[in-house]
Amino acid sequence: MDITFMVALVIALALFFDFTNGFHDTANAMATPIATGAIKPKTAVALAAALNLVGAFLSTEVAKTVSGGIIREGSGGVQITPDIIFAGLMGAILWNMITWLKGLPSSSSHALFGGLIGAAIVGIGFHSVNLETLLQKVILPAVFAPVIAGLVAYVCTRIAYALTSRHDPETGSKLTQKRGGFRTGQIFTSSLVALAHGTNDAQKTMGIITLVLISAGTQQPGSGPQLWVITACALAIAVGTYAGGWRIIRTMGAGLTEVKPAQGFAAESSTASAILASSHLGFALSTTQVASGSVIGSGMGRRGTTVRWGMVGRIALGWLLTLPAAGIVGALTALLVKTGVVGVVIAAVAGIGTVMYMFLVSRKSQVGHHNAVEVEEAGQAVRFAKKKALARARAAERAKNNNPKGPQR
Repeated sequence: MDITFMVALVIALALFFDFTNGFHDTANAMATPIATGAIKPKTAVALAAALNLVGAFLSTEVAKTVSGGIIREGSGGVQITPDIIFAGLMGAILWNMITWLKGLPSSSSHALFGGLIGAAIVGIGFHSVNLETLLQKVILPAVFAPVIAGLVAYVCTRIAYALTSRHDPETGSKLTQKRGGFRTGQIFTSSLVALAHGTNDAQKTMGIITLVLISAGTQQPGSGPQLWVITACALAIAVGTYAGGWRIIRTMGAGLTEVKPAQGFAAESSTASAILASSHLGFALSTTQVASGSVIGSGMGRRGTTVRWGMVGRIALGWLLTLPAAGIVGALTALLVKTGVVGVVIAAVAGIGTVMYMFLVSRKSQVGHHNAVEVEEAGQAVRFAKKKALARARAAERAKNNNPKGPQR
């Protein structure tokens, strides 16, 4: 197959992966503010899209890790081919679509790395994978980042509730706690998460496109992404973010724990800090794992809140399966493309057919902005209803006190 056509095909596929990454990870920034009513659903995804677009231009360290760290390429290493990158992307995209359909906040980053590693092992050999970089910048952050983010969110939640608790000076009993300021603060913290997401996740597709350009001999090994690559990837992830990913928003916003404004503020602050630090260090972090860990930690930090450990277990299982599952699909696709043009065509048709099938299945049980946060919307309605009922009860009590004999006949 003509190398130019293959490069163009891989770039198009990479941008589609970037699109799926966007709608898969919208929940990382906007699930909690949507769940607490801080931002309206449509406004939230539009804000996240804009900030992902901006964030994509702020850093390229992660892109360099992907293009020249995980898979060895260039002089002194193994020259990876566009065919292998194509196979790796197929593994990543299909796993992203499967987990989206199931509403599981899995890692797009690990899906991408798994697909690439599986394809590279089949297409080149085990020696093509830089195990040291994989361990230092992917595996270890995957283990420690969500735990650290969860602990930080737990501590921040406890501090937030301790500082804002109020007691009656006469009786010492707790008064009704008003923490509406945290809901306003969530607008800032969730925006920071969206910006941080752009500095990390958009870089991975930039790294892939840079890698395919290097493999085709049109760019020097060790160089960073070109401006047109940065722009294209920024736009792709922004459009994907605006598409929503409502199934995963529902899981993150209501499936893990009941989220209140102080919790959401703590979780988002923890998530943003971890992602920004990782982007600066060039760690290809799973932003989904960090966001999930923060939400769980904030749930544990608020007394009286139940963490749904069954859902946590399902998500954790998805995390464990992501690298190997995407790797298997990438490896199988690599076996196909090694046969030549026919194999590439079969892989492309099978991939497109699978994606379309999953999309059609999703239409049978649609989840959108109108029902993704139905649990929390019910909670908001109950809360407002309670306030109105309390006001009516107080008015009735005052009327009774003013007229102790009861209504006149």
